[in-house]
Amino acid sequence: MPMNKLRNRFGRILKNPGDVILTEDYVELNQEARKKHAPRILVRTFRLHDFESVKEILDSIREGYTIGLINMLPLKDKDSIGLKRAIDKLKKTIEANDGDIAAFGEHWLVVTPGIAKVYRASMAKAEEAEGMEDGTSEPVQPY
Repeated sequence: MPMNKLRNRFGRILKNPGDVILTEDYVELNQEARKKHAPRILVRTFRLHDFESVKEILDSIREGYTIGLINMLPLKDKDSIGLKRAIDKLKKTIEANDGDIAAFGEHWLVVTPGIAKVYRASMAKAEEAEGMEDGTSEPVQPY
């Protein structure tokens, strides 16, 4: 009886009861089922043509599995005030969703959902300082 309850519970999650193999000691999931249901991270490029372009970017980031590389040049050339508004909207929404936003180069932004953070040089300095205090690691080499 308890084994049937487990089979039903996992069967509802995996949508196919054949993906679950029950034994007396443990529950084993079929490898194909694990691959089908695993979320993937998508790195996607966007262009800011106008303020309304922000909506598409934010929708993708809110899903939680998209890292966006945003080209700001088209909006920067047209409307610097619109660019500032767009960046402010991106920044507020990304921070509210526990994501991260950073600029690289003159015309690019990277935005991430909460599952990823952008590496910064200040992080390397903090790690280097911690490592030197502990004596456990070597200093981080900048590239």
